[in-house]
Amino acid sequence: MARSLNKLSALSVKGARPGKYSDGGGLWLHKAEAGSGKWVFRFTIYGRRREMGLGSTNDVSLKDAREAADRWRGIAAKGLDPIKERERERREAEKRLHLLREVAEDAYESRKAELKGDGKAGRWFSPLELHILPKLGKTPVAEIDQTSIRDVISPIWHVKAETARKALNRLAIVMRHAAALGLEVDLQATDKARALLGQQRHKAANIPALPWIEVPAFYASLAEPTITHLALRLLILTGVRSGPLRFLHESQIDGDVWTIPGEAQKGRKDKTPDFRVPLVDEALAVIEAARRHSRDGFLFPSVKKGVISDATMSRLMERRKMDARPHGFRSSIRDWIAETTDTPFDVAETMLGHTVGGKVERAYRRTDFIEQRRKLLERWANHVTGKGGKLLRLVENE
Repeated sequence: MARSLNKLSALSVKGARPGKYSDGGGLWLHKAEAGSGKWVFRFTIYGRRREMGLGSTNDVSLKDAREAADRWRGIAAKGLDPIKERERERREAEKRLHLLREVAEDAYESRKAELKGDGKAGRWFSPLELHILPKLGKTPVAEIDQTSIRDVISPIWHVKAETARKALNRLAIVMRHAAALGLEVDLQATDKARALLGQQRHKAANIPALPWIEVPAFYASLAEPTITHLALRLLILTGVRSGPLRFLHESQIDGDVWTIPGEAQKGRKDKTPDFRVPLVDEALAVIEAARRHSRDGFLFPSVKKGVISDATMSRLMERRKMDARPHGFRSSIRDWIAETTDTPFDVAETMLGHTVGGKVERAYRRTDFIEQRRKLLERWANHVTGKGGKLLRLVENE
């Protein structure tokens, strides 16, 4: 057998005339008229003779061609088809080449329908964009392990605990998406990384709120007819979350009622009902002023495109050296209700769009207390505009 192998030499390969030359062991040189050549490995599998290309003589040397032929000869000896095995290896290699950023973007696209506003606010993707992808985005998903995850998360694990938790959760979703695509990934990598990171020292803190007694002075300072001032004024007057307010559209307003679609609400589910917000005179005046800035029906557009960002109103309060933040006005109004009115608990919680009672109880309750809430908001508007008033009394069956 040894004498039947290695029949060719580098010199003979280079000077060979057009034709086919055997090097032995199934390795052949096919030389073309133009002087170029290619390596071919012949083998028999299941009684069928096949040929497998090993590359051009310009790219593959005689030595490399012999090593390749030797390898595939061994594969054929095991009863496996070298051509099919090479295709399988190529597919496996392609799986390993899928980069984390590509898979993360694909996972995001597939989940847009589940997110508020199809994810246009960017909240779902931002933890990945800011804390994971800058360092791991160009890494194949097959190579992502617990230590690499630990290394990128550890800088924020204690100082930005909630952000770190969201980043890990989003990454776990991306890894599951990769597995669903048929890619080789370690689905336990994020859990292992969490174990390596240990217990978080940071404890979640409530969003700072302006005491309700100080709200009138702040409201009075929002005297300019700018988008930011008007947005903050309406946020204070209605007690809604900043998300629905930023995406307030003309189509949602019917007379003195603003209807927030169920899909725009926090923690929404498929059957989340719409939420009606009564608009008192002061709120209607703010909306009328905001209409001068509207674009495509949105009352609070950003300078370039879309609507104002979640940070626009916060930055105004930051520049004024305030600890309080826009979301805190929900606490301001809730404290005001508790301390200056005898409003029933259900009405007070519904004011903020909170779910009250169990599933059965909610099924039998057919009211959203809109008229009681209108009276509350009228009283609140009097307070924030400095008009004051007496203690307000409400009962649920008014």
